Amino acid sequence: MPSPDSIVLDHLDRMTDSTGLIQHAIYSIPRRDSGYTTDDNARALRLCARLYSEKTGRAMLERAARYLGFLQFGQCPDGGFHNFLSYQRGWLDAKGCDDCQGQAVRALAEVLGSKLPDDHRRLARELLSALVPTLIDMRSPRAQAYVVLAWEHLRRWDVADAAGLENIAWRAARQLVEYFERCRSAEWLWFEPRMTYANAVLPHALFAASRHWPAEPFLTVAEAAFSFLDRETTAEGVFWPIGNGGWHAPRQDKALHDQQPVEASTMAEAALAAYSLGHEGRYLDTFRRARDWFHGQNSLRQALADVRRGACCDGLHASDINRNQGAESTLAYLWTEVHRLEFRRELAGSAHDAVPSE
Repeated sequence: MPSPDSIVLDHLDRMTDSTGLIQHAIYSIPRRDSGYTTDDNARALRLCARLYSEKTGRAMLERAARYLGFLQFGQCPDGGFHNFLSYQRGWLDAKGCDDCQGQAVRALAEVLGSKLPDDHRRLARELLSALVPTLIDMRSPRAQAYVVLAWEHLRRWDVADAAGLENIAWRAARQLVEYFERCRSAEWLWFEPRMTYANAVLPHALFAASRHWPAEPFLTVAEAAFSFLDRETTAEGVFWPIGNGGWHAPRQDKALHDQQPVEASTMAEAALAAYSLGHEGRYLDTFRRARDWFHGQNSLRQALADVRRGACCDGLHASDINRNQGAESTLAYLWTEVHRLEFRRELAGSAHDAVPSE
């Protein structure tokens, strides 16, 4: 078994070829006919840029270069990105959706704030500069959340490029508040008329925005929405995310099945962001539930994570696990472990360290 303080990338490497990260798997075998997405390659780039600060070897550098090269290949003449690439290396869309652009900007921000070599960061700066006009026009709530998180990362690491995104990020955060006020009711404290996927990124972005614009209502809305999401995704003492087999709307039962790893990952990350603002123990409880979902504390009491290879199954059905180990699911698990280890390092030697070590 690997050390509990290590990040294993064996499955990520298996899913990656000379072009980039393959989208889906049949069990643990890359499903080549599923092709590639910019979404997944951006997530992988962000992960490797983060890990390079700890593992500055050639293997991590090669991973980052491959995923960054995929983004460069996917940029359209107007600066936005394609999303779907066939295995034969032909783009299958005229331009990717807003969420694809949001994943890309977050990855590029990670590269700019990383210790990757200058040429990697120069290319990321060029790609980001070309992308800015596309970011201005995005209307997807999740894409807007990703822009806020990208800008917050640049600002935290004092990257000069942060100023160019500041106005876009501020407007995006304000738009999230408007979405919330438009949809909220006494029984529905949410940004949209139904809960769908990657839900926790929405309050997460407002937690991040509240650090820099405390006079805005960002923190109040983030706390209300996150608490509502936490209640709606806790059952029988475990994290029980909204399933994609029907989602969740007001006055209706939530979909219980087809639970996706991205929900646990985004919930865990948002919980740590909330904890960093006020050090409230309830947020650590939420983090633990979300992280433990990967390791068997879920509705089926079965582990999705393959710790030895750094892989993760694609979700939970009503009576069994989806045992395919695709890119998004694996990256969701890996990111959750990265956040756990980073948080443990921050609290090393502190009596307040309540994050599980295994």
